[in-house]
Amino acid sequence: MLPTTTSDSLAFSSRFLEQEVSDRLQILKQLGLSRYADFMLLMPNTDANVACVMRFFAEPSRVKFPDLRGVELAGLTLDGANLIRANLTGAKLNGSSLVKADLIYAQLQDADLRNTDLRGATLNKTSWAGAWVKGCRLGVGVGLTDDQRQDLQERGALLEFWLK
Repeated sequence: MLPTTTSDSLAFSSRFLEQEVSDRLQILKQLGLSRYADFMLLMPNTDANVACVMRFFAEPSRVKFPDLRGVELAGLTLDGANLIRANLTGAKLNGSSLVKADLIYAQLQDADLRNTDLRGATLNKTSWAGAWVKGCRLGVGVGLTDDQRQDLQERGALLEFWLK
């Protein structure tokens, strides 16, 4: 059962991030949210991530469109993650691997994607305004428009041919 008050939600979210991976997975399974395990199991316990977890669990009916504003996932391997329609505004994803991740309609405004590996990721209708992309590795043909490709390359993203 999810908490109903703000103070209970804060405590629940903080305890969730203190749990071992196996315990986090059990909680997600009990809540019917195990499809989000790819990133929820790896989130470090930081104030920003506690706030994200609070928002994530606050409206279980809306987790299909996760509100992950400001999440701190730098340096993590999140290959194949389901982040469809995720709001990742201001997220710290620098140095992460999101190979073959699903980011359709994701909001990446002001996100730190420096040196992130997005090869093979599905990026249709993704918003990149203000995102830091220097050294971000993108595969060719991943749902980006020609204008987006050009803009991202001009800002330092690397477009690579990738056959996997």
